Amino acid sequence: MASMTTTFSDGAQVEVGMFGYESIIGVSALMGTKRSLNRVYTQIAGHGYSCSLEAARREFNRGGVFQSLALRYVQTQLVHAMQSAGCNAQHEVDQRLARWLLICADRAQNTTYKMSHEFLAHMLGNSRPTVSQAAAILKDEGLIEYTRGVIHILDVSRLEAKACECYHVIKDHLDNYTEFDSGIPVQG
Repeated sequence: MASMTTTFSDGAQVEVGMFGYESIIGVSALMGTKRSLNRVYTQIAGHGYSCSLEAARREFNRGGVFQSLALRYVQTQLVHAMQSAGCNAQHEVDQRLARWLLICADRAQNTTYKMSHEFLAHMLGNSRPTVSQAAAILKDEGLIEYTRGVIHILDVSRLEAKACECYHVIKDHLDNYTEFDSGIPVQG
């Protein structure tokens, strides 16, 4: 799982995108972007594939399955960004933290991960004490446990109930993307 952040003039960083097993990192480069104004940080180790930008652009420009998947992925990222913007304005920090942890679990396909409250504060755009207070609420309700630098989701379904509606909006769009029928026959 990786996070894309934007950095402000005061040095503060806030997450503006999240990437998981299904993601295409750098998709904007396929459409001609010369340089990224954001940074991408790997948060949870995993496996992925890479290729040269030249090869990816060539395949993208051919049209077809890869281009269709890339554009559908851009749509998923736009939904995630728009929903997160609304969520940040509308919902309480503990609800937003629950949403973020669930999306992270979905994308990393894991319910235990190494991350500090300081890191979570950057991702959510809040202060560390505010995020620590929100994490304490989730811990007191038996939804998560954490020790220094490690968070574990104890009860996914109850954490989903605690999260704001934005979790399901984002998850539904991501599920729609990953269920895309490419038309390529599966070899058995």
